[in-house]
Amino acid sequence: MKRGLDAIFKPDSIAVVGASTNPEKLGYQILENIINGGFKGTVYPLNPKAKDILGLSCVNDPADLPEGIDLAVVIIPAGVVPATLDRLGEKGVRSAIVITGGFAEAGDEGEKLQKQLAGIAEKREMRVIGPNCQGVNYAYHNLCASWPLIRLRGDMAIISQSGTVGAALIDWASEERIGFSAFVSMGNRADVDEAELIEYFSEDPSTKVITLYIEGVKSPEQFQRSLQNCGKPVVIFKAGRTARGKIAAESHTKSLAGRDEIYNALFKKYGVVRALDIEELYDYSKALAYLPEPKGNRMLIVTSSGGAAIIAIDAAEELGFLVDPMKSAMAEEISKVIPPHCITVNPIDLTGDADAAMFKRVMDMAEKDYDIVMPIFGDPVPGAVDIVSADKCHLVAYLGGADVEREERVKMGERKIAVFPTPERAVKAASVYLKLGRIRETKESLPPEEAKVTGNMLTPVDAFALLERYGIAVSPYFRVTNHDDVKRYGDALGYPVVLKVNSSEVIHKSDEGGIVLNIQSADDALRAFDELCNRFDARGVSYDGLLVARQMEPGTEVMLGVTKDEQFGHALAFGLGGIFVEVLKDVTFRMLPLSKEGVIDMIGDLRGRKVLEGVRGRPPADVDAIAELGERLSRLIEENPLISELDLNPVAVYEKGLVVLDARVIL
Repeated sequence: MKRGLDAIFKPDSIAVVGASTNPEKLGYQILENIINGGFKGTVYPLNPKAKDILGLSCVNDPADLPEGIDLAVVIIPAGVVPATLDRLGEKGVRSAIVITGGFAEAGDEGEKLQKQLAGIAEKREMRVIGPNCQGVNYAYHNLCASWPLIRLRGDMAIISQSGTVGAALIDWASEERIGFSAFVSMGNRADVDEAELIEYFSEDPSTKVITLYIEGVKSPEQFQRSLQNCGKPVVIFKAGRTARGKIAAESHTKSLAGRDEIYNALFKKYGVVRALDIEELYDYSKALAYLPEPKGNRMLIVTSSGGAAIIAIDAAEELGFLVDPMKSAMAEEISKVIPPHCITVNPIDLTGDADAAMFKRVMDMAEKDYDIVMPIFGDPVPGAVDIVSADKCHLVAYLGGADVEREERVKMGERKIAVFPTPERAVKAASVYLKLGRIRETKESLPPEEAKVTGNMLTPVDAFALLERYGIAVSPYFRVTNHDDVKRYGDALGYPVVLKVNSSEVIHKSDEGGIVLNIQSADDALRAFDELCNRFDARGVSYDGLLVARQMEPGTEVMLGVTKDEQFGHALAFGLGGIFVEVLKDVTFRMLPLSKEGVIDMIGDLRGRKVLEGVRGRPPADVDAIAELGERLSRLIEENPLISELDLNPVAVYEKGLVVLDARVIL
């Protein structure tokens, strides 16, 4: 008796509800795939009229099914699915794959049907994949309740909200003879979702890599926990990055796509490898499954094509690999076993007349000095399969070899050796290990849920006071409500000073005329005080006096902010000031909570990070102070999680220390 998701992936018995006698119908094709896939359990075609289909006796009514069938594959019109599931549940059917469409993706009526389906599944304690899905293929149990029929076993579990995307991936894996462990088309996720599937395949002994195509996340908290607890590599292609893509994703499977920056931060937090297209999704997964992890980033390129080697070097250098010249002693030794016209630096160019034996001699001699050896077979090289190994970090690119190449690639796939059709794809795929090495250092735990602050937007004075409670340096300031205050506190601060309206209703003070800079004297301060008060009195804006602050010396300007995503919680944003934020959009995000080390890591992601090192005679900025500020903000948010938005902009960073010049806090 199978329980939970085992009833779906490892059933002993299957009922095909909607089995058809018509070979053009899915009800026939899926039944045929279950049979031809080698399923070893009992199969019950359910059809109200037929006597037998494909040599199997039909059951004409759900009431005639035996008790306790593990899995029902449902391929009937949407309108009768809920009632049929209920009848199946009465017979003790433990799980179902609902192929049928016409549910939440089809409008309000479909949404109602899907809610009925989910309610019946819960009532009957029945686990359901779908509806509106392409089914399940679990190769290690000879289960193909899907299409196309592919049986080749491998190490990647492919989970997809799109049946077509998932089917394309398993088709590629089949063509390359590397196979897969599972294919799950989730469809509308009325019950089982991506979080549960990550948890399931993290415990599956036949799966090394979990590969997902998603358009949104159904259960954000469970999704985060599944990533946090998963001990296997997870590669995700999250579609819907753009505004229009997000709209399409929401209409496709009723997903809530979420802000893309938040997904970036979320994936960094939990060590997820993010793919930006289907090709990357496949290549990254293939590398993690079949390319042994290199010890470091030193790469040796051995090639029969000089042009392909140049392409590989560009990709390698851009992605963080070192293609250093060979040691002179090794180059001299290699020159003795290859023709004199070959080049013995790095890459080692064996030219177009190289054969497999020459590749092997060179690789055997040189690979001990490098972490990754990249053979580029740029011509027909018979026997190439015999000189590369699944046990060594051999990053294989094979191109331009016509029929010989196609034969050799299949042979390599059968030996579970990852092969790539271009040097760029090979190097990019291998870079997944560099990504994982950097990301894993910054995993964080989930934030607590206790709330300590309530209200709306804080006034500038209250915002500065909140920051000060967490040891964050702000411009020295006072609240002023009359001329005497302005004179006393202006003199105490020392000129020049700044005046700002102290209101919770004025969000953008500069745009709304709520700030006066570079006030040089008490008389100027009094005039500015009257000007601001008159302006906002005339507008009927509520304000609690003004904030007067010392105008600080200029430093390197940066911004730090916190945003709260409706699904995943708080994320920290960091960017340089000026055009870097406003024009170049040079901002990086991380999920909170975050340590100093995590902040330093996100600083390293900025394109303009060299500005912090000091340019054009300016002193370097105190990166350690920025990291400490980020860590203090993380603690502030952890203790006050009702804050939905926080902006510190600008923050002046000096050679030693920093100071927050302006702050906005929204609850």
